[in-house]
Amino acid sequence: MLKLNEMKRLGFLALTAVMLFAPEASARIMLVNGAGATFPYPIYSKWFSEYAKRDGSINFNYQSIGSGGGIKQLQAGTVDFGASDAPMKESEMADAKGKVFHFPSVMGGVVVTYNLPGAPKLNFSQANLSAIFMGKIKRWNNPMLAKDNPGVNLPDQPIAVVHRSDGSGTTYVFTDFLSNISKEWKSKVGTGKSVNWPVGLGGKGNEGVTGLVKQTPYSIGYVELGYATENKLPYGRVESKEGQFVDCTAQTVSRAAAGAVASMPEDFRVSIVNSPGADAYPIATFTWLLVYEKQESREVGQAIIDFLHWALTDGQAYAERLGYAPLPAEVVQMEKRAIAKIQLP
Repeated sequence: MLKLNEMKRLGFLALTAVMLFAPEASARIMLVNGAGATFPYPIYSKWFSEYAKRDGSINFNYQSIGSGGGIKQLQAGTVDFGASDAPMKESEMADAKGKVFHFPSVMGGVVVTYNLPGAPKLNFSQANLSAIFMGKIKRWNNPMLAKDNPGVNLPDQPIAVVHRSDGSGTTYVFTDFLSNISKEWKSKVGTGKSVNWPVGLGGKGNEGVTGLVKQTPYSIGYVELGYATENKLPYGRVESKEGQFVDCTAQTVSRAAAGAVASMPEDFRVSIVNSPGADAYPIATFTWLLVYEKQESREVGQAIIDFLHWALTDGQAYAERLGYAPLPAEVVQMEKRAIAKIQLP
């Protein structure tokens, strides 16, 4: 399997080759530009590749630069669509060039990954996770960690915390979870795409955190599930709201969304962290494609509409194999009604 940076490099080279050696062909291909979240990059890359096979007249060019960067480029009008794992704030919506629709594309989980000898499967209580990232639990053999992991030989080594350095939807989801479970975290650090971390090293993108964890012994970080599985990084079970240690799978992420379906707002901006249910994975989220209500180009707007319909139907079949959970049918039906409100010139 190709590594993500290799996929990006090959994608760039392929596009360059088309531009240089087949100018007539490139003129016939409409380019739709997007940018944003690294969290869904593995599935978006697959989607855009498969969709290009289906419709050779359209090429989706997606820059995996982080949710914050995607929102800024959408606001500036330098891309046709954005992508974020955090719903846009009202202030961000106000700075956009018009009304922005949020379309959930898939669901995913943020996992706690680490670099320990033997790669044991660890359990993390909610209290211990917040204490680690607050810098209060400093060593792996802390008695509180040992209590949750009987029989595991935890090393007497300092914990090296790794976090995102860029504006990140993955960080938003993780800090939203920590704020939900810890009053101290909520008051001292809070929720956001970027925060003032009490401790740790920063890496850019899910790729950067993945790379730092891989090369830093005794480290701990948070990444989207697909990055952990592709890079063969271990990740732990996390304590649910009901007190059960839950592994991150498509099924446990789907259970986290079950409670949100009944009360889903019309704009789809909702958090599903720490959802009720003993077997609901607690660090779960929707990830959103961001599209302007009023499109500037009829051709590009129609291409985005057609792609959204495909992604919400045929595209969902790729979700689970790439570490994501497909959308609930009820959400897909709501989104189809919202897609119909996109206005073409």
